[in-house]
Amino acid sequence: MAAHIGRRLRKGAASTALAAAAVAALAASQAPGVTIDDQGRQTTGAQATPETDSTALDGGDGTATGNGGYYTDLPPLNSPTASPGPTAGPTPGGPVGAAEAGIPATVLDAYKKAAAELRQSKPGCNLPWQLLAAIGQVESGQARGGDVDANGTTNSKILGPLLDGNGFANIKDTDHGAYDGDATYDRAVGPMQFIPSTWAWAGRDGNGDGVKDPNNVYDAALAAGHYLCRSDRDLSVQADMNEAILGYNASQDYLNTVLSWYEYYLKGTHSVPDGTGTVPRHRSDSGANHDPKPGSTENSGTHKPGRPDKPGRPQKPGGPTTSPSDPSTPGKPSSKPPTASDTVDHLADAVTGTLSARTGDTFDRKIALTAVTKAGKAVPKVRVRFTIEAGTDATFTGGETVATVITDASGKATAPALVAGQKTGDFKVRALLVGRTVATEYTATVTERQADTLARTSDTALTCTPGGEFADQVEVKATYKGAVADGVAATATLVKSADDPTENDKGPYFKDADGKTVRTLTGLQTDAKGLLKLPKLYADDATGTFLLRITTAGGATLTVELNVAQASPSPSPSSSDSPSPSPSA
Repeated sequence: MAAHIGRRLRKGAASTALAAAAVAALAASQAPGVTIDDQGRQTTGAQATPETDSTALDGGDGTATGNGGYYTDLPPLNSPTASPGPTAGPTPGGPVGAAEAGIPATVLDAYKKAAAELRQSKPGCNLPWQLLAAIGQVESGQARGGDVDANGTTNSKILGPLLDGNGFANIKDTDHGAYDGDATYDRAVGPMQFIPSTWAWAGRDGNGDGVKDPNNVYDAALAAGHYLCRSDRDLSVQADMNEAILGYNASQDYLNTVLSWYEYYLKGTHSVPDGTGTVPRHRSDSGANHDPKPGSTENSGTHKPGRPDKPGRPQKPGGPTTSPSDPSTPGKPSSKPPTASDTVDHLADAVTGTLSARTGDTFDRKIALTAVTKAGKAVPKVRVRFTIEAGTDATFTGGETVATVITDASGKATAPALVAGQKTGDFKVRALLVGRTVATEYTATVTERQADTLARTSDTALTCTPGGEFADQVEVKATYKGAVADGVAATATLVKSADDPTENDKGPYFKDADGKTVRTLTGLQTDAKGLLKLPKLYADDATGTFLLRITTAGGATLTVELNVAQASPSPSPSSSDSPSPSPSA
């Protein structure tokens, strides 16, 4: 990073002193709290997180990008000025003034739509679209200056460097080359540079076409927004924003560069036509396992602004995507020592037990496993990703469907608690060793909330006259194994007899919203106290004893008697009550 700043300043600086003054001025125009240390490096006072050593990430998959390369160009010293119209295209000599503030129209629209969606789905995150723009600038130069089609898909793939452990994380293929075209090692893909293993769980459909495509800027921007908003972060808090950015790419220089662009975009941006955006020129990975062949679609600092790479030209067999080699001896197999995750043979269950819960409840058991070698030795400090597979609305605590856990000193990884949704049935939770294909599955079951007992809350007789209405409403309480049974589904039916549970066609009835006769109520549910109060009952002209049957999930049944009878006639006056004749005159 310091070397790059020096390159930018060398042209206009006549002396070391002048260069140092320019560096200080540059720092003053960047993100709040950014300063320059005595080595010419940027530091951010707002954050106290040390730079993460990528070798400690066990496969490098602790980030969205796999800690791949990124553009190191900083915004210009002068503040941007928003303008309504388009600006000129890239300047051959490099970025100048307001051109850097121009964001291609489709790319800008994707950032704003993603931020709007996050305001609805995760309002507490407070994601600003300018942060997405800053990351998009640093990762891909706003999709190579907006080289996208009308749907937001890049006209050619944007691929990061080969993640074969030579200067980068060692991430073996996880997608069979489906996204990055490499069946040996992974590469970061698309305008927001997701590695395939991260996209597999973080990918989103941002443009509503039913496909989650990392090469589509709408999909990638929405996925990046959700990735940044994980773990209940509030990005209006500087520490949370720093943590989110470092989670995207664990580098102090990366953090400083993103914050610089974020602050720059906050001061003003404007839309430019797709394909005319300014493409950065300098990369953190320049020359490090990053020398694309002519026609390659690899994301490279040598890409010429405004001239998209030609798609579809495959690499020659034996190229950088087919076999790793020792950088000191071309063609020689790598002798790099195995990582901790390479020693893991399988994931053993750590007495998880039966996973079962009622709808809406938290599972009383957590998934727990141990990473072990072939010899049965526990492996600490490796990452295990737990993923709830599609087809259920169950989540982990916090509402996420994916959780990554580092094994402890005993090699054990315990997933967050599962929370059942409203869908019943079995679902799978897959545990995968990050960066490897070592995996295991767990089956969890969600059952309906049940009641085994129903009882009326009152013993008052339920009576009515023909054509009238019952004075008391039926209320019952549901319990399960002696405890309150809340949220239990129930049905109430006026049946023909104790032996014939079919719906009666005469006698008492309920009314629907339109006042029509209804003798079966479905979709009922007990409240938080296990109580269920039925609507008011009415009677037709039929008299006699009628039955109301209430049933619940779990088999609890209660039959209630309803009596409809004519009112007793008023007693006639007796002779003794007759008035005495008036005495004769």
